[in-house]
Amino acid sequence: MTRISAVVPVVAVAALAAAAPASAASRTLPVGTVLPVTFETTVSSATSRPEEKVLAKLRETVRVGDATLPAGSELRGHVISVQRPGKVKGRAALSLAFTELAVGNKTYAIATRRISLLAPPQHGKDAKVIGGGAGAGAIVGAIVDGKEGAAKGALVGAGAGTGVVLATRGRDVSIPAGSRWRVRLVRALAVD
Repeated sequence: MTRISAVVPVVAVAALAAAAPASAASRTLPVGTVLPVTFETTVSSATSRPEEKVLAKLRETVRVGDATLPAGSELRGHVISVQRPGKVKGRAALSLAFTELAVGNKTYAIATRRISLLAPPQHGKDAKVIGGGAGAGAIVGAIVDGKEGAAKGALVGAGAGTGVVLATRGRDVSIPAGSRWRVRLVRALAVD
């Protein structure tokens, strides 16, 4: 009997050891898990700076296996880079990432795919402003001084249009507070 009772605890310990990793694995959110969030802070290429804090909250509960992240859990991150738009060239750009997840009283280090925004190019708009100035100048010049006036007016108008382009920045990019995004994990996350 002594011999049998010594074997039973060894088998029980082996069974518990085998069950522990399986349980931990079922409480892990794999790479690629989507976290639907709502931004709590506004980020913008016009006002944000690198390292500035960014907050968002899960807008719905996320479940994968036995792992659960309740709605309202807070994602914390920061702005990685910001580029203001140029006056002639250079588009606005902004990137950020989340690095922490607060669930109740626990905080987890996380890695998410970077969110990056890039403003659309302004070349077509700039050409229209310059061309519009030239056209308006030509019309005014033609009214005042015929054909010669039209040519002079077109040059003056194009110059005025170019001045407007040189004085005006391109469009900024932003994510306003209240915006809904989907963030993806780039590293597995084990939760308790």
